[in-house]
Amino acid sequence: MNKVFLIGRLSRDPELRHTTNGTAVCQINVAISRPVSQGKDPETDFINVTVWNKPAENVARYLSKGRQVAIEGRIQTRSYDNNEGKKVYVTEVIANNVEFLGSANDQNRAVQSAPSDNPFDVDMPLSETTSVDNDPFASFGEKVEISDSDLPF
Repeated sequence: MNKVFLIGRLSRDPELRHTTNGTAVCQINVAISRPVSQGKDPETDFINVTVWNKPAENVARYLSKGRQVAIEGRIQTRSYDNNEGKKVYVTEVIANNVEFLGSANDQNRAVQSAPSDNPFDVDMPLSETTSVDNDPFASFGEKVEISDSDLPF
């Protein structure tokens, strides 16, 4: 079985390209902290992830450096000859599913707030859909008014 689950933050902005037949492909790099012994400096792995088709377009449109994501996919290896004729081996994750975690404001909040020693001190951010000014459905169709008498329950 070849299945990978990752949660991390984008280390750079997504790079969207299209193949010659018009298929969208997006390259992202996810920074993931690795557990270390107490007293040592934290270590981070930077994982290359490839996203295809409509999800690739959504990743490029809605994500940017610093945003947190959850990736479900598979590991793939490939090789190619570079300009100098040397064989280059690449290991990457091919994403089957990309979930956007947090909100665009969370990356700013994470940088500005210092970590707490209290494990129960959790700052739960509001989701993007709770803000009237940031309505993700604002461009979909017309507004529909519903009264209590219209509800079937």
